Amino acid sequence: MRKPIPYGRQYIDEEDIRSIIDALQSDFLTQGPKVVEFEENFAQYTDSKYAVAVSNGTAALHLAGLALGIKPGHKVITTPITFAATANSMIYSGAVVDFVDIDPTTFLIDLNKVAERLARSPAGTYTGILPVDFAGLPANTELLRELADEYGLWIIEDACHAPGGYFVDSNQRQIRCGSGVYSDLTVFSFHPVKHIASGEGGMITTNDENFYQKLLLLRSHGIIKSTGLMIENHGGWYHEMHELGFNYRLPDINCALGISQLTKADAGMKRRHIIAERYTAAFDPIPEIKMQRNPEGFFNAYHLFVIRVPERKSFYNYLRENHIYAQIHYLPCHLHPYYQRLGWKKGDFPVAEAYYDECISLPMFPTLTDDEQDYVINKTLSFFGQ
Repeated sequence: MRKPIPYGRQYIDEEDIRSIIDALQSDFLTQGPKVVEFEENFAQYTDSKYAVAVSNGTAALHLAGLALGIKPGHKVITTPITFAATANSMIYSGAVVDFVDIDPTTFLIDLNKVAERLARSPAGTYTGILPVDFAGLPANTELLRELADEYGLWIIEDACHAPGGYFVDSNQRQIRCGSGVYSDLTVFSFHPVKHIASGEGGMITTNDENFYQKLLLLRSHGIIKSTGLMIENHGGWYHEMHELGFNYRLPDINCALGISQLTKADAGMKRRHIIAERYTAAFDPIPEIKMQRNPEGFFNAYHLFVIRVPERKSFYNYLRENHIYAQIHYLPCHLHPYYQRLGWKKGDFPVAEAYYDECISLPMFPTLTDDEQDYVINKTLSFFGQ
């Protein structure tokens, strides 16, 4: 029997294992030098000034909102096609989430509809925009920045799918996801199926030192130990809690793995693109199969390879029967029971709902072999009578 093929899989090599063992044998398991090293390396990778490591991508989103001063009642625009954590993280702080439908070809939030929503809303209705680089395709944050500046909004970019992704802006500059050129803050995830696996983990990048210092404070209970910032000082043991922060720290063990994984990120990206090119060549001639389209100048990080097909449920079951464990990304946020209790309903975002009825993510990870991918391609073509 053929070995099952998942939609995503982490790869841990001997170098990764050695890095974890070294961390375990060091003086620090948490709050040690590996945290700073991971942050510095990741900031360099994304072309940003600052990076703050946190316990997971959801924590990154939550802290990003708090650093920007989000308060109960603030309204934030995001996409319905994302993991629930994107919207949930804003609600944690009491914000009101408002969705805008997606573009049917990129599967990203539709910027024209964002502009329409802002134009017909009273001044001051919204506080921020939270675009998602879905499946690895960067959102056009240059255009979003123009809208944000016009309406006085901040931008948190959810790039959990897109480390290494970029687009070329109107000045012919390569804008890497997380560089902070147009976004105030960008968040990443290091969940095992992501590009860089640290077990669990997240990162926030920014070019603003004030946001950076705020994130450091909120990450660890709002506690200050710097003598220059404390109100009193009772001795070398003394510390003060200045704000209600959280325990969102990322241990040195995870950071050590993240540092090692980061050194292989470019090689993994090259392999993802080869896999994407092979899928595209195989499926382009098939009218029943629609693929995510990359606008000119946009470099997709390919966390996922999503296609849209008719008879999606039958196709999904057919793949599973053949030991191909494809996945669905995602049920639109507004259709989750929790969000329906907040007033959303089916029919609110027809493009996103039509996408959900047809979407399926095929296996996409750097260690997917040509033989495995050929098997996935052949089974897919067979289902559509090819």
